[in-house]
Amino acid sequence: MVMADRPEVKTASTPVTTLAVAGLASTMLTGLARVPFTRPFSGPSGILDNLGQSVTRQAVRSFMGYSMSLPIDEFRSLEKILDDICKVVIPPFVERIDDVDLTHDELAGVPGIWCRAKDACQGGEKITGTILYLHGGGYIGTSPIMYAAFASTIVERTGCEIFIADYRMAPEFPFPAPVHDAADVYRELLARGVDPAHLIVAGDSGGGGLAASLMAYLRDHEIPKPAAVALFSPEIDLDLDHPSITDNAATDILPWNVPVTPYLHGVQPDDERVSIVYADLGPAWFPPTFVTCGSDEMFRDGIREFTAALEKGGVEVQAIEEPGMFHVYPILMPWSEAAHTAFDALGEYVEKHVTPSAEPATA
Repeated sequence: MVMADRPEVKTASTPVTTLAVAGLASTMLTGLARVPFTRPFSGPSGILDNLGQSVTRQAVRSFMGYSMSLPIDEFRSLEKILDDICKVVIPPFVERIDDVDLTHDELAGVPGIWCRAKDACQGGEKITGTILYLHGGGYIGTSPIMYAAFASTIVERTGCEIFIADYRMAPEFPFPAPVHDAADVYRELLARGVDPAHLIVAGDSGGGGLAASLMAYLRDHEIPKPAAVALFSPEIDLDLDHPSITDNAATDILPWNVPVTPYLHGVQPDDERVSIVYADLGPAWFPPTFVTCGSDEMFRDGIREFTAALEKGGVEVQAIEEPGMFHVYPILMPWSEAAHTAFDALGEYVEKHVTPSAEPATA
């Protein structure tokens, strides 16, 4: 399910949606036309990776800038079109490239997608663990199928099964609705027999912030914590008051005016329920944490502060800050050397912290 399929969510008419798509295409072409003027071969990596980084930065920045300018009904209609395209393109790709099966399921009323290695589904391979993945999108956009290729790469590198939760998003469903959905899925995984020692909570961008918020929820409701947390460029400080927010605006893929008010809906951005960096972090309730970010992304300073707070509180943390990279680079540039480094490190982290599970979670 994509947000546009929920009965409470309004969408635009077909003619207006068509105009929105045409506008997006025009904006994307204009953005890509800028690439030759941005020194595309310069950067911290090889020539091809640097070129890929330049093209990706311009394409994603153009897409995000345009989509954030749309009224919410047009945004939802455009999102649905992209979701429909992904439903056609991604399943055959991950099945053939990564040998991963995609299965739709619903946990505690929250829909989502299971990603599992085909050998594990057929009983020929042991499941390393279960990952509850909370997809990114700034708390306002994207869908599970858009993350299936990335999740399948993690399945291949870690041996885990992954459930990508289709949680409710703002502005239609602001905080705490996404946290409640994540918590309901987590409880259901435990009810299905997943041991917390086999369980990882992961997420990127807004989904990374949501994963961190879920840890605070588990603490407050005395629910066992997972074995580990894995975060990719997590949005864990919604105050957005660090120097990197402005200093890296020219090098990141994010719009310079990152939207957080639709999600907060009146909640103060320094509330630890939405910005975990303000919490009193400690190993009694916060699990061992794997976190990646790029040195050129806007959230960099907040993530640095977060990892420092984890270390100070005694929480084991492995942090990777990749030079010259932007927001969620392992997702946007999975072929890059930097992404492979992150995937390899994640695989080792999972092997270190997660007790192997004998069977997949019951679907």
